[in-house]
Order: sequence, then C-alpha cells, then structure tokens
Amino acid sequence: MEKVFKLEVAERELIVRIRGLAEQSNGSVLVQYGETMVLATAVMSSYEKEQVSFFPLTVNYEERFYAAGKIRGPRYRKRETRPSDEAICNARLIDRSIRPLFPEGLNREVQVVVTVLSWDGQNEPDVLGLLASSIALSISDIPWNGPVAAIRVGQIKDKFILNPTYKEIEDGTIDVVFGVVKDKEDLLVNMIEGNFEEIDEKTVLEAYRFSKPYLRKIIKFEEEICRKIGKEKIPLKIPSKEPELEQEIRSFLKNRLEEAVYREKESKNKLNQLKEELMTFAQEHYPEQVTYIEKFLKEEIKHLIHRNILEKEKRPDGRKLNEIRKISCEVGIIPRTHGSGLFCRGKTKSLSILTLGAPGDVQLLEGMEIVGKKRFMHHYNFPPYSVGEVSPIRGPGRREIGHGMLAERAILPVIPSFEEFPYTTRIVSEILSSNGSTSMASVCSSSLALMDAGVPIKSAVAGIAMGLVTDKKGNYKLLTDIQGPEDHYGQMDFKIAGTKKGITVIQMDVKINGITEEIFEKSLQRGKEARFEILEKMNQVLSRPRPKLSPYAPRILVIQISPEKIRKVIGPGGKVINEIIEECGVSIDIEETGKVFVTAEKEEAAKKAIAWIKNLTREIKIGEVFQGKVKRILDFGAFVEILPGQEGLLHISKLAPHRVKKVEDVVKIGDIIPVKVISIDEQGRIDLSLNKIKHYDRRRKKLHTKRR
Repeated sequence: MEKVFKLEVAERELIVRIRGLAEQSNGSVLVQYGETMVLATAVMSSYEKEQVSFFPLTVNYEERFYAAGKIRGPRYRKRETRPSDEAICNARLIDRSIRPLFPEGLNREVQVVVTVLSWDGQNEPDVLGLLASSIALSISDIPWNGPVAAIRVGQIKDKFILNPTYKEIEDGTIDVVFGVVKDKEDLLVNMIEGNFEEIDEKTVLEAYRFSKPYLRKIIKFEEEICRKIGKEKIPLKIPSKEPELEQEIRSFLKNRLEEAVYREKESKNKLNQLKEELMTFAQEHYPEQVTYIEKFLKEEIKHLIHRNILEKEKRPDGRKLNEIRKISCEVGIIPRTHGSGLFCRGKTKSLSILTLGAPGDVQLLEGMEIVGKKRFMHHYNFPPYSVGEVSPIRGPGRREIGHGMLAERAILPVIPSFEEFPYTTRIVSEILSSNGSTSMASVCSSSLALMDAGVPIKSAVAGIAMGLVTDKKGNYKLLTDIQGPEDHYGQMDFKIAGTKKGITVIQMDVKINGITEEIFEKSLQRGKEARFEILEKMNQVLSRPRPKLSPYAPRILVIQISPEKIRKVIGPGGKVINEIIEECGVSIDIEETGKVFVTAEKEEAAKKAIAWIKNLTREIKIGEVFQGKVKRILDFGAFVEILPGQEGLLHISKLAPHRVKKVEDVVKIGDIIPVKVISIDEQGRIDLSLNKIKHYDRRRKKLHTKRR
C-alpha cells in the first residue's frame, strides 16, 4: 500500500510517497516538490568489506532527459552516458551530507542512487535528491544516524527567499544550500554549498538563521515518517578490543610516533618509515592481526593530533592555530601561453594556465536542466606525482571535476561581462604538489593567471580552508589553512573563497555530525582574516590586471551591422563568410542582433576582415562611383562587383556613347572599370553606367576617351 506524507514548504507541497517500487532495495522513496520528482534508493551489501581505509559509500545522481521532456541532442547518441559535471557535483553534495552519519565500524558497501524522474523547470532536484536520500536511509534497515534536512536560500534586494526558482536564483546575489542534523534541541550544520556575489560574512550567517525554522520543520517531518514506517536497523558487528595487543603496540611506538608526526620537515617520510617498521613487527608476531594494528595506528595518530591541538594548541608543523603557511606567488612563468600564475602555500603548489579564445569557442551545454553556452571554464588536474605516488593517469574523476567546478564558481562573479570582454576563457590548474587545500590554491593561481593575461576582472580572488578539532565535551579549536594530517584526521573542511569585498563561494563538509552556529560564525570570521592576508600577498606580485593582453593572445574586433545584412555576410551556403575566413585567416561569430565578432591571431588580419564586412554591408547610394571588377558577361550587359559580394548591372546601352553590338567589344571578365550608381530599385538591385569612359574598341583598333 502506498503511504503519502505531505508538508508545505515555501508555499509549495513537499510530498513523500512510500510505495515499495524498488522493493529489493533496503529503502526507497519518491519525493515530489512542485512537479519535480526524484526516486531515491539505498542498498547495503550483505558482507563486510575487508581492509578498507574509508567507509565504502557510493552516491549516484542520475539525470534523465525524459524528466524534462527532451531527447538527447547528438544524432548518434540518444542514450544518457556518463554523468554531467552538474550531476557529479550534485552527487558529491549528497555524499558530503550523509557520509558522516554512518556509524564507525560499518564496513559494508552502501550505495545511494537518486534518479530524477520529472523536472518542472522551476524547482531544482538536487536538494530534493538529498532529502529523498535521507528519508530512504532513515526508513531502511541500514545503520544510519539521520535524518538530514536541507533547504536552499536565495536573496533578491536584501530579501531572503526560501527554495528560490531558477529565475530567482539568476536574479539574486545568493544561492546556498544548508544541510543540518538535529542535536538535542538545536541544529548542527553538516553541509554547506553556496555561491555568492561578493557577499559579506554577516549576510551569509543571516541566511542560515533565516533557514533554521524551516529546517527544524523538515527534520520533524522526516522523524515522523521514520517513526511510522521505519525498519529496525541491522545490528553492527562491533570488533572486540585487544587491550594487551594495543599496549604492546604503544610500547613499540613509545614517543617515536609524536616525533614522526611533529617533524616540520620530512614528516611524511618519517611517518611512513615508522609505519613500515610497525607492519614488519606485526607480520612477524601477529600476522592475523595486521588489519587491526593498521586501524589502531590510525586511531593513535588521530588521538595524538587532537590531544595536542586541544590541550597545547600544537599543530603538526608547529604553526599557530590561525597561522597560514608560507606563501609565494609568480606570474608569467610560461612563455607562450596567454597568462599563467603559480601559487604556493607550504608544500601545496598550483600552476594555472589561461587561454583566450573566440566567442565561438564556448562550451555548448546540453543537459537535463541546462541548455546554453559556457564562456568561462576552469579545469583542475591532480596528477599522481603531486602526492609522490605512481598510478595510471586517466580522465578526470569526481574529485577533479568537483574541485574544478568549485574554483570556477569562486571566480565567476569577477569575470567581466561578454559586452566588456567578448573572449572565451579557459583556465587549467595543474596541482604540482599537494598537502591540503589544493582547490583553494587553484582559486588563487587562477586569479593570478587572469590578471597576468590582462583579463579585466573586478578584483582578485583568494581561497582558504578552515579545519576543526573538537571533543565530546564541546571543547573545540579552529585551524586556519589545514594541511595533510589536519585534513585527514581533522573533523571539518570549511572552504571559503572571495574578494576584499566579500565571499564568492563556500563549501563545507564534516566528519562529525555537524557544527554549531557559533563555530560556523567563527569560521566565517577566521576565513575572512586569512583571505585578506592571502590577497595582500598576491597583490605584492600583481595588484591589478595588466593593461594589455598578451601578444600571443588573439585579437577580437567587433562591428555592428543591420540584422537584415547578416545574410549578405554569410552568403549562399556560407560561401561569402567562408571566403572571408580563408582569405583573412580569422574566425567570425555573428549574433542575431547583427553584432559581428572577428577573431584573429594578428590585429591586421582582423582589420582586413572588418573592412571586408563593412563593404559587404554598407548602404550604397545613387551617384557613388566605384572601381568595379567585371565578374560576368551576358548578351544584355555585364555584372560588375563594386564591393565584395555586391554586384550591379552595367547594361549594354550604358557601355558607350554610341551603340554597342557586343559587350565583349568593350569589356571582358576581370577588367577593372570606373562605374557610377545610377539607380537602385525596391529589391535592392543596382544599375550602373561607365563613369569616365576610357575603352578600347576591338574592331576599329582605336582608343576613345569620352565623358558621359
């Protein structure tokens, strides 16, 4: 039997249907908001996965073109293939919210699949997918400490909007999703994903406070569903402790563990060396307990780092809690590219290379939700050498796509409009060395590359990652600029990027249930201080965009023509425009408004093409005189090209002051002759006459000169 639950949110009904459609899953649910509907399923394997260093959770977000009433565009590929970048980012959003709520010790594989079944063009399915995932897990027998509530907040003219439509998001200055869990009587923030148009920290915090009453309402709604139809959770297999073995391992490690973790230089090598010694010891004396010893070592490192930070404010590399690693920046280090920037923060190094292209180089987007063009792109590469490893280099994974999109969204608010700067811009960030927060380093290096290329961005953008260590008593310490061990063993990764004016992007995930509003507020403030410090370092290298583009960058010249003249520039079957492109060595993009963009490696080539287009589209007036080229000869006259692509008829009666029997007696194909426009009819057809007649009569072999 179908069970239906309803809740009004932002004057729209949130409808949850439990029908058992995917009855072989551990939990499934249909969730609808407006006419957008998703199906979420949760499945857990029946066996434990051995030797895993992280919880084996997979989240898939499946877009279906039928949901939007579309058939996929490419002629030979109608079936959905790999997920779009947007789908991957939506899957990561859901993953970051639900992952920390699985209990420790659960080593069975879990897969959550969200399938978009219907999309109404108004309500975004990503938040709906998160809510559906939460409900599917909550009512299933999978051990999980949910539910999670999520909501989107927008802002237009200082007014916050709950679950804004696409149009409201486009017109607004904020687009942020908050995910929360319940903790006693308060809420804990366990996920943030937000885009901002240089918004101050106070407004971001106010947006969260605005959403809290609605989030409480959604949490209560989910709890009610779980009470009524939730299954009993599968009991966890809790591994037994080995106190004697643990004590022997501690004796083996003694104080060597702290020395390995807290060496400022070569800490990774020392720690790896200690791990190898311990594994050799384990295989010799406790071969059946190797996995147990590995996990115990990780817990010991985690407890050591947490204890030293909480009690002594001692970080692995000796920095203060609010201290940023040493920063260095360079620009213009790649000779032939259009712009480049290198940003180094400790061992983390990001090199960004920028390429400028023609308006026609935009990326064409065709997705379930999106159809359009993308003129600014940021791509992020994370090669294995960046962490000193050997592994196959394949296409970008979810992490690379997610980090690339995050940096792209951080920089997008400062990119000039198409009217100001009609170039297509692509940045590739190569992570040369990684020790924490590479996505935020790529924001900084990309900003430097933009200014190095002379792109007139509004302001430089910098990014920083904040961390957290807390205990069960509520004590906590915030960490500015987290590095490897603090990222791996810490409890929060709070990425924040922006300009001097304000925040452009936030992405937060946690390894605990969530953070309090107080921690959220202090993280925003600490992030602002760090951001300003980084921007100051960047400004010392390059404080504003270069006044001129790189000499290797293409040049774009723009001309406005009448929309009615577009067909003259294109010509029959594209003949004219292709001739211009081939002759001048340019690319040409024409908008419906009549705006023409000519892109060339050399400005002279672009100017030549512009002159050609001007001649094609200029308004010819009666009485004008041209040096025309004879293109065709017929019995009744000759067609003379007076401008590129524009011909007029020189009738046989206008060839000479006397009667001419044959056109070829006066002119031949290829002759350059002076002609005058004598009339233009309603259809734009042009009649010509010889202006100053200087012709050769082939029969009489005499040269005649007359004036008409």
